[in-house]
Amino acid sequence: MDLKSLLNKEQYEAAITIDGPLLVLAGAGSGKTRVLTYRIAHMIEDLNIPYYNILAITFTNKASGEMKERIKRLVDINIDSMWVSTFHSSCVRILRREIDKLGYNKNFAIYDSSDQKILVKQCMKELNIDDKDIDEREIISKIGKQKDKLVTADEYKKQNEKDFRKNKIADAYLLYQKKLKNSNALDFDDLIFKTVELFKKNPDVLEFYQNKFKYIMVDEYQDTNKAQYELVKLLADAYKNIFVVGDDDQCIYQWRGADIRNILEFEKDYPQTKTIKLEQNYRSKANILNAANVVIKNNAQRKNKILRTENPCGEKIKIYRAFSDMDEGQFIANEIKRIMQEENRSYKDFAILYRTNAQSRIFEDILMKRSIPYRIIGGQKFYDRKEIKDITAYLKFINNLQDDVSLKRIINVPKRSIGDATVSKIQEFANYMDECMYSVLLEVENIPGLSKRSINSINKFTSLINSFNRTKDKISVSKLIEEILESTGYLKALRDSGKIEDISRIENIKELVSAAVEFENISEDTSLSAFLEKIALVADIDNYDGETDTTVMMTIHSAKGLEFPVVFMVGMENGIFPGTQCMDNFAEMEEARRLCYVGITRAKEKLYMTSANSRRIFGRTVNYSESDFINEISLNLRENIKDRRTISSVSRKTSYNTYKNNELGPHALSFGEKTASKAINSILNDEHTSSLSHETKGSSKKIDSTEVSIGRKVKHEKFGVGTIVSISKNGDNVKATIAFDNMGIKQLMLNVAPIKLL
Repeated sequence: MDLKSLLNKEQYEAAITIDGPLLVLAGAGSGKTRVLTYRIAHMIEDLNIPYYNILAITFTNKASGEMKERIKRLVDINIDSMWVSTFHSSCVRILRREIDKLGYNKNFAIYDSSDQKILVKQCMKELNIDDKDIDEREIISKIGKQKDKLVTADEYKKQNEKDFRKNKIADAYLLYQKKLKNSNALDFDDLIFKTVELFKKNPDVLEFYQNKFKYIMVDEYQDTNKAQYELVKLLADAYKNIFVVGDDDQCIYQWRGADIRNILEFEKDYPQTKTIKLEQNYRSKANILNAANVVIKNNAQRKNKILRTENPCGEKIKIYRAFSDMDEGQFIANEIKRIMQEENRSYKDFAILYRTNAQSRIFEDILMKRSIPYRIIGGQKFYDRKEIKDITAYLKFINNLQDDVSLKRIINVPKRSIGDATVSKIQEFANYMDECMYSVLLEVENIPGLSKRSINSINKFTSLINSFNRTKDKISVSKLIEEILESTGYLKALRDSGKIEDISRIENIKELVSAAVEFENISEDTSLSAFLEKIALVADIDNYDGETDTTVMMTIHSAKGLEFPVVFMVGMENGIFPGTQCMDNFAEMEEARRLCYVGITRAKEKLYMTSANSRRIFGRTVNYSESDFINEISLNLRENIKDRRTISSVSRKTSYNTYKNNELGPHALSFGEKTASKAINSILNDEHTSSLSHETKGSSKKIDSTEVSIGRKVKHEKFGVGTIVSISKNGDNVKATIAFDNMGIKQLMLNVAPIKLL
């Protein structure tokens, strides 16, 4: 393989350095995935290193899938069983083989966030923890952070015995772990936590995997937390053939445990480290890249590197300061339409990136009104829908009869006369007997306080589950789903409901069956456990399809690793991006700046950074200044642009033609919060009506047209108080567009309308 002709100098050096520790600092768009894939192909094809001695770890299924496909195209042997996977997927594979050494069964369940929430709430109830004092989100967050730091429940309890609040959380952590163990279940954080525990408690198991994986490669190393760091260190300890690639300037997950010190101090962990910098960017135009460089250089906690490119300068970064958040959205919709017309682009060329998911609503509303197709990455996931969770709960329970959380979800779905009171009695008796709920259900007559009707219903349910359990290994997953749907009456209940939403639920269930069929066609392991692993570990970004012709909206965190020809970074205001919490916190400000750097480097050709003079947050209007990150960009790299709809930026006047084209928003919003919001809502919903010359005779005396001006308050006998937002004259006739506080937009002839100036 002629790597020299395929890679640049630094990429080539990284690809051929195989033995010993290697740190590759890869700037945005510098081809790190190319280096990884060619490096692995070189090891297999040219050096005859067995592919089963290589472990390549990524952070997303999408990244691992793409990497594996690229490697397949470069080598002549079948590498389907090669370990190219995420941290969590790799750990699941290890635990499926070895977790019995920790006292679990190998068919353990993986609890998602909603399962976690149910279990934590149950713990809170048993411990009499009032959710007004400590809610389940805080407990789940604290437990997750401890697991990221490899702190056990017992250790956390000892550390916080004198802190009343944390001691309560420690009690919940202890009980939560006990219930997980009793249910033969792990949560998402446990997957890595338990693998590290397995290796530390079983040196022979660790030695086996060290000898199996003599060469270890880790992508996005800057995003590793303590548990991931420890896992990699344990595996690499024997041979020290560890290759890590990452960019400290793109460390944006400290809020979920990522420790930037892991990459900054890599040379301390491995003194023989060779360090290579990839600074040649192949993605962005020069102006965009230079803007990213001048912003990130303000961070102190970083390795020194400067991205360069041979791409042309391209356009300057366009800075737009809107009158309001609504105007910001209208401006972006206009630019998308304009660029598509002038440059013959597709909708998929555009991305709207924001700091938090809550910012998406206004853009959704406006893109919908303007017939711009869009999709949101980070909304409700397919596997989070009720009907999908119902059926997967059946699958999870059939696979692991100790799974109390899944049992409680399905025991009365569809309804089979097993109510909440009955379930509570079953739970209490199971707790008393220190057994899983299904064990006591099998001898339901021993549970005190149950009616004969409930006992009959439970016996029918257990008979059904036993039937599924007997056939689960004899039929495919797709056939098992179909059998569940038919035998339980779940599908029939949806068909008979008559509700419109249940029609879409049926379509979603069909899609689940299709997903199972696809899984069976492409997977080496087609067992129920393997299918459940696949859907448990899927991330929203894994479903991103760059070929779908829609504008994409997502957080900048979700956009990491992606690229788009045209990017709009929105909400660029002090208080939003960077957030208020960053102002007095050095570490958080540096992370916010890294996030800004990530956002900038998603853009290939055009970059817009927009902000608003006023916007509504949590129901109140706020006024934030333009982001300091914008001001860090050199003046020669950016240009302030005005909305092409604006006739005069000083007077903010608008014409009737502008009004007719639904372009009134920014002007109306400059005249006060209440009036403006009603005006915009009216315009966007096409509710504006014409009330020309239809006023009653004998109205108030005429208004002198010389007294009328945009922004002037008026009062109408019927419509109440309003604000003049547009004026047009035709001879002696003066027509005003008025945004009324309670009646929306009206157009009135001032010589006949019953109004007076305020």
